[in-house]
Amino acid sequence: MKQNFLIPLCIISTLILSAAVPAFAVTATTQKSPTASTKRSKSRRAGATTVSRSTIVKRSPAAKSFAGTATIKPATARSTVAPRRVRKYYSPWDTPTFADSTYGDVVDGEDLAIRRAAVQALGPYNGSVVVVDPTTGRVMTMVNQKLALTGAYQPCSTIKLVAGLAGLSEGIIERETRLRLSRRESINLTTALAKSNNAYFANVGEKLGFEKINYYGRLFGLGEKAGINIEGESAGIFPEEKPKGVPNGMMTSFGEAIGLTPLQLAAIVSSIANGGTLYYLQYPRTLAEVSSLVPQVKRQLDIAQQIPEMRPGMMGAVEFGTARRANYDTNEPIFGKTGTCTDSRTHLGWFGSFNEVGKSKLVVVVLLTGGKSVNGPVAAGIAGQVYKNLSEAQFFTTQQPHATAPTAMIHSGDVH
Repeated sequence: MKQNFLIPLCIISTLILSAAVPAFAVTATTQKSPTASTKRSKSRRAGATTVSRSTIVKRSPAAKSFAGTATIKPATARSTVAPRRVRKYYSPWDTPTFADSTYGDVVDGEDLAIRRAAVQALGPYNGSVVVVDPTTGRVMTMVNQKLALTGAYQPCSTIKLVAGLAGLSEGIIERETRLRLSRRESINLTTALAKSNNAYFANVGEKLGFEKINYYGRLFGLGEKAGINIEGESAGIFPEEKPKGVPNGMMTSFGEAIGLTPLQLAAIVSSIANGGTLYYLQYPRTLAEVSSLVPQVKRQLDIAQQIPEMRPGMMGAVEFGTARRANYDTNEPIFGKTGTCTDSRTHLGWFGSFNEVGKSKLVVVVLLTGGKSVNGPVAAGIAGQVYKNLSEAQFFTTQQPHATAPTAMIHSGDVH
């Protein structure tokens, strides 16, 4: 009888003791068996989803917000704890590469077929396209009129057109005469134009001297307005005295200390395209002005003998040189010169060109401004697309109307 009473008493005491012992003491004394540990590590390697004890005992606010989910990705958890830091990158360029270049343009008086071709070719780039009839000096279209009229930028390598004509006129160079640049390298005018060789034209500039550079620069219209009665047009920049710290070769190889507008380059290229007549550019704004336009000559340039020496290099630029992107059709030749450089904190891409196909010759000048992706070859590609668009629209196979009134000669002053 006494024995039976002691058994239940032992059971009751055991239950009381087990309730009094803290839960953490039990877990602390519990040891993991090697077999369980091995199984758990294998399951982790196999990609099984596990949750550590620390996650269960001490949950962060981020972990609590994801309670009930099967899997918490580390990247997701981190993003809820602290916002992602955004890196700030420094850009050396002030001018955007892309923009709406047609904003603010007034198209009255323009050839709308040519404008459509130019706008489509320029696309989203921040730049200007100027198309001129080299036989009259009429501006057919001017995409981004503000930039074309007021933007005076370093001409980059397009200045080589003026330098080449000056060197030929002064007898410093000939087309096939090779100019030695080093012990092992020599180059002729055609390759120097096509490949835009700076050393070649720097050599020409040093031999010309500043007085001759100044004379020929002003002869081609640098430092003066290219147009007549075109509102808001800039005269560009051309030094009257030799700039301090600027070698002559830097002026003739990439246009250091010179500011050029797209209209000025269009006038220069037009004089090469038409055989030596430097027209005042005219921008008629009404149908009446278009029909009554009279070509106005600024001056006749004595470059008829030098132009044939320049043409192979300008064609070579498109066929195998820096302007290959303009070569849309080998049966429709384009002559041109690219330019790439940096003016302050703006990267520039130039291309001045003319075509010789069909019944209508056009001068297309492209200026691009922006970041590092902007350059002369890209500008050449845009000009090539303008010609291609017009060719596909049968523009060059149809005789386009030109001014039929007699040409007027306007005295523009002597060039010294």
